[in-house]
Amino acid sequence: MIDLHYWPTPNGKKVTILLEEAAIPYTIVPVNIGRGDQFTSAFLKMNPNHRMPVMVDHAPVGGGEPIAIFESGAIMLYLAEKAGRFYPLEVRGKYAVTEWLIWQMANQGPKLGECGHFRRLGDKQGDQAYAVRRFTDGANRLYGVLNNRLHESDYLAGSDYTIADMICYPWTVNWQGQGQDIAEFPYVKRWQEAISARPAVQRGMAVGADLSEDVSKLPPAEQERRAKIMYNQRARPVVA
Repeated sequence: MIDLHYWPTPNGKKVTILLEEAAIPYTIVPVNIGRGDQFTSAFLKMNPNHRMPVMVDHAPVGGGEPIAIFESGAIMLYLAEKAGRFYPLEVRGKYAVTEWLIWQMANQGPKLGECGHFRRLGDKQGDQAYAVRRFTDGANRLYGVLNNRLHESDYLAGSDYTIADMICYPWTVNWQGQGQDIAEFPYVKRWQEAISARPAVQRGMAVGADLSEDVSKLPPAEQERRAKIMYNQRARPVVA
C-alpha cells in the first residue's frame, strides 16, 4: 500500500494522476501546507526539504522496510518503474521521457509557481510590476516550448502518453491565472483536451477537493501566521 502525503496543488496532483492511471492502491495523508504540517518532526524525517508530496511504499520493490521518497519527479519515476508502465525501458524512449520530466522540475514548475505567486500578491508587498512581467513572460516562453514540441508529436516524449505528460499537465490547467491565452498555443490546447478527457486524470485531479480552505475566513492572527509560513521561510537550524 502507498501512503501519499499530499495537498491539492499541481505538485501533488502529478502523483495522484499516475497512481490512478496505474491503478496502484493508495491512501491520502493530508499535509496542510498553509497550516504548517510540512514542518512537523515526523514529516521532516521523511523530507528534510519540508515540501509535499512524500510517498511511503509499505511494500517496496525488492521487499524490506517501507521506503519514503520525496520530490514529485523521483516519486513518479519510482511508481512508473514499479508499475512497469508509462516509462519506457528502451534507452531512447526512456531518456526522452526523462528529459521532459527534468524540464518540468527545473523549468515549468518553478517559473509558473513564481508567476502565480507574484500575480496573486498584487501590491501587498509594494510594487511587483517587474516580477509580474518577468515571470509572466517566462511562463509564456515555457508554453511556447511545450507548443513547439507538441506540434511535432502527440505527447511530450513522442507518440505515447507517459509520466512526462502527467507531470506537466497539472501546471497548465491554470493558464489564465498565469496570465496566458491558451489560444496562442493551439498544440498545447489540443494536448490538454486529450489528457483532461482521460478518466484517471479526472480522478487524480479531483483528489483532495474537499481539503481546500478559505483562508480569508480564518482569524487575522492565524492569517498572518500562515502568511509567514508560506512566504517568509529561511534556513532551519540544525536540531542536535
